[in-house]
Amino acid sequence: MTKKKIFIIIGVVIIIAVFVIVNMKKGRGGEISVQVEKVKRGDITQVVSASGKIQPETDVKISANVSAEIIGLYVKEGEMVEKGQLLIELDRTKYQAAVQRAKSTKKAAEASLKKAENDFQRAKDLYNQKLSSTADLENAEANLKLAESQLEQAIASLDQANDDLVKTKLFSPFNGTVTIINKEIGEIALGSMFQADVILEVADLSRMEVLAEIDENDIPLVEIGDTTDIEIDAIPDTTFIGIVSEMALAGNTRGRGTQEEITNFKVKIAIVDEVEKLRPGMSSTVDIRTEIRRNILQIPIQSVTVRAPKDIPSDEEEQEAKDDSVQVKQDESETKSTDKDEMIEVVFIVEEGTAKIIPVETGISSDTDIEVKSGLEVDQQVVIGSYRVLTKTLKDGSPIKISKKDKSKSEE
Repeated sequence: MTKKKIFIIIGVVIIIAVFVIVNMKKGRGGEISVQVEKVKRGDITQVVSASGKIQPETDVKISANVSAEIIGLYVKEGEMVEKGQLLIELDRTKYQAAVQRAKSTKKAAEASLKKAENDFQRAKDLYNQKLSSTADLENAEANLKLAESQLEQAIASLDQANDDLVKTKLFSPFNGTVTIINKEIGEIALGSMFQADVILEVADLSRMEVLAEIDENDIPLVEIGDTTDIEIDAIPDTTFIGIVSEMALAGNTRGRGTQEEITNFKVKIAIVDEVEKLRPGMSSTVDIRTEIRRNILQIPIQSVTVRAPKDIPSDEEEQEAKDDSVQVKQDESETKSTDKDEMIEVVFIVEEGTAKIIPVETGISSDTDIEVKSGLEVDQQVVIGSYRVLTKTLKDGSPIKISKKDKSKSEE
């Protein structure tokens, strides 16, 4: 072999070596940087959060049932009152007059009835003696029934007049506090069965609740009796305990027919703690604990993503891919639309420097973690970020490198 050939061979070997080294460096450069965390056991509390307003459990709007001028207003806002205490007095003049008229009408009806009874008895006696006709007897009987009816009407009118007179005085229905006064002495209180003219409100401030609005997607998780953490904007750094006491069966829809349309359900949460500083109308935030699972497998919630079935290889699929790659490509185009509709929850675990895709069955979740019912084991390392890597970049078998921060954690 000539020196020239030897130099050529050496040159080719050097070129190949350089090419291999460059490609190896490129391969290392193709590793995807990820953050990881170990699968662990622990407790998870599922929480539904919402905003709401503080209100008394018992709040009564006091309004007049008869129309009259207010001549007495015996309480002030913030004043505590007892059950049966006189709160408001209306002008009684016309109602007292109505009672007198009703009494007079009743007396007249009683006199008319007495006369009708006598006339009927006389007509009956004459008829029995065959001194009057059947028509005369029937006429006397009709007059008697009319007089009886008129007396009944007079009694009813007197009862109504007395009832209206009683309604000119308004009393507290229970022990509580006057929270709002809408009228002043001299104003007219309008009595109406269809639209209440509220004069004042009395509330029991010793028992307060939160009226919260729960999103329609969360309401199936909430049940009466669920315990709740309550935070009130006006009382920072303090958490109160509450219990779900009532739930609306029908939702309230706002922005109907628009892109901002939302449906919420009203939920009442009784505040267990006694808090003197609470006032109706205060803003609050509630965290309803809907379910608690103890000693379960859990992972960070951001580690769970979704993939189409075609992106999740099985042993059989890998073998088929090796045997018939052309057929796989044909099937891929035929099932593309179906795969989109059948997304599967997955996580990526670390296995020999690569990412391995694992389908998982998940359960309840908290703000940070989610329950894993199947698919993982304790201490396996799952990829938790970045978001872009998990949702778009990472594939089964992708080479990965753990960031230094997470590497030290995973080795602990």
